Amino acid sequence: MVKSQEEVLDRTFAALSDPTRRALLARLGSRDSLSVSELAQPFSMSLPAVMKHLDVLSDAGLIVREKTGRTVACRLTAQPMEQAMAWLNRYQRFWSDALDRLAAFVEEDPWPPNPALPNPALQSPTAAPPIPPRAPASRSRAGSPRRPKKSTPRGPTRKS
Repeated sequence: MVKSQEEVLDRTFAALSDPTRRALLARLGSRDSLSVSELAQPFSMSLPAVMKHLDVLSDAGLIVREKTGRTVACRLTAQPMEQAMAWLNRYQRFWSDALDRLAAFVEEDPWPPNPALPNPALQSPTAAPPIPPRAPASRSRAGSPRRPKKSTPRGPTRKS
């Protein structure tokens, strides 16, 4: 059971990973159903390319195609998206709790001022800003000796 739910989520998120497929879903979200040619109309790609995108969406269960005569219409289906939203909501609660704790921490009393740092309120507005201390110089690799290249010995050559 869990394995099949993971496969559904994998297919759903894989289908949603492409901007063209998301745009197709957005177009379908604005109407009950659209024909394949109506869906393909605003895209600068061939109809077979749009059909491949629709195949991915259909395989993921995000759309259903219905053929009436020579016209194939597509409409959204909700179940895979509902499963994806349920999965995302579990993590949204985690991030919301973590962000709420961070906001509460930041809104607490400010840290005491560091006596090593100058107090900007005590400086005159025309004074130049203090120059921060320099970090100790690090050794560069410019003066280090070159290492020999690691290579294998040359193989036998063919003589003509």
